Amino acid sequence: MNEKITILIVGGYGTFGGRLVELIENEPRLTIIVGGRSLDKARAFAAIRGAVKARLVPAAFDRKSDVEKQLANLRPDILVDASGPFQAYGERRYGIVEACIAKGIHYLDLADGADFVAGIGAFDEPARAAGVFVLSGASTFPVLTAAAVRALSAGMSRIDSIKGGIAPSPFAGVGENVIRAIASYAGRSVAMKRGGKLSRGHPFTETMRYTIAPPGLVPLKSTLFSLVDVPDLRVLAELWPEAKCIWMGAGPVPEILHRALIGLAWLVRLRFAPTLAPLAPLMSFASNHLSWGEHRGGMFVEVQGVAADGTTLKRSWHLLAEGDAGPLIPSMAVAAIVAKILNGAAPLAGARAATRDVELDDYEALFAGRTIKSGTREQIPNSAPLYERVLGAAWNRLPGAIRSMHNVKSDLIAEGRADIDRGKGMPARLVAWIMGFPKAGREIPVSVQFIAADGGETWTRDFGGQRFSSKQFEGTGRSEFHLCECFGPLRFVMALVADEERLRLVLRRWDLLGVPLPMWLCPRSDSYETVEDGRFRFHVEISLIGVGLVIRYRGWLVLRS
Repeated sequence: MNEKITILIVGGYGTFGGRLVELIENEPRLTIIVGGRSLDKARAFAAIRGAVKARLVPAAFDRKSDVEKQLANLRPDILVDASGPFQAYGERRYGIVEACIAKGIHYLDLADGADFVAGIGAFDEPARAAGVFVLSGASTFPVLTAAAVRALSAGMSRIDSIKGGIAPSPFAGVGENVIRAIASYAGRSVAMKRGGKLSRGHPFTETMRYTIAPPGLVPLKSTLFSLVDVPDLRVLAELWPEAKCIWMGAGPVPEILHRALIGLAWLVRLRFAPTLAPLAPLMSFASNHLSWGEHRGGMFVEVQGVAADGTTLKRSWHLLAEGDAGPLIPSMAVAAIVAKILNGAAPLAGARAATRDVELDDYEALFAGRTIKSGTREQIPNSAPLYERVLGAAWNRLPGAIRSMHNVKSDLIAEGRADIDRGKGMPARLVAWIMGFPKAGREIPVSVQFIAADGGETWTRDFGGQRFSSKQFEGTGRSEFHLCECFGPLRFVMALVADEERLRLVLRRWDLLGVPLPMWLCPRSDSYETVEDGRFRFHVEISLIGVGLVIRYRGWLVLRS
């Protein structure tokens, strides 16, 4: 392929096409044709990209017109179909594919329709004869999931199940074509692998709950995922035929809107409605205008299998995307393939799903420099220290003095000194008295006894003769991958965050006797552990809204030999 490449992006000013342009626009060897039915929109989009290194060319392109004639005029080396919805392309759904093969143009798409991607293999022989690659489904589903499964299954002799899901930020801005696709299949029967055989599923009526939690980062809140009709349900079954179950879901938030969609999908499943397609405009409006919650999104892939020695293994890959970074991920597979082409490693000729053409390392290169973080978790035995089980792989990133302090396998005692500050007002003093917090002072002798039992730990703190205790344990259910700490009837759920040389404890939930309490009432906490001059140091500061500081204690500890 020539050093300079011309890429035509159909839907180039749309949700996914526009983000693909953003990913590749600073490559000077590229000419990017921003194509779509509206030349005015293409021109407006190209204009707002500003000074970029690639050459941006707005152009009108309509798949319903004479495609071969349009390709002859535009003369691209590669065509990327980023429009959709692919589920609604109709009888001539592969018209662009056929035209590209006839003109000797390489083809990529971001198809999320299982039937569309499954049918692309029919063009393998003519694509090979024309010397072009035709890659379908080059998006998060199924390319990123397949790459994650390959990484997770290393060392496994057999894969038994594959599960995954995407949880977009509520502020991500879901494209109209995505909503139209969801409306077309929600509640309707789709083929999937279950129980070791081909079965049928019903999207958005089958759910599971999962917590996305890359080791050492603040997890996403526990998310409700619903089954979706994506290429993975078939493509992954072909790649790993021994897998007994393959399940892929989406976890849109706010959850109340998601549950409304689930209810509507049940109307289709129970045949009270033929399809949700007429509701697509309303669904799109609700998705893009009724948004609240954290501006974060994520993804997980979980693989269960068997090692060569017969040991059962469960591994999971987790991704978190902060702010506006998440919506870039569906377009990253194409960006990675373009980078390979520019580096002289073009995909082989032929037509296929793009599941073997991008690896996890290719994605990691694109994640770098963006607010996108990922990591892998593996089952850790209960005999391991509590903090190691919660932190996973991030445990090994902590300074040795912090790991030693939390290496509680039986009983440990640590001793040191602390400075204690207390809030001045009556409400602050009352709260501190109820919790049993110590009085203010400087250079107060302190000792902490750690007792491990039943997979948890009891901490008894002694500040100059004033003692108070708490119980810590690993969270389950909605508190999975979190550390829980109980002070009497109150339970606090915290994320353990490995922040450079510091371990931070970030409050995420709290409850009274198991009843969830509103976070706006929750005590504000600034708690962390660090190392100075080789010595373990702690800092705990607790305040209440409308009350201010309740207590602040900070100091150092060393383990009693």
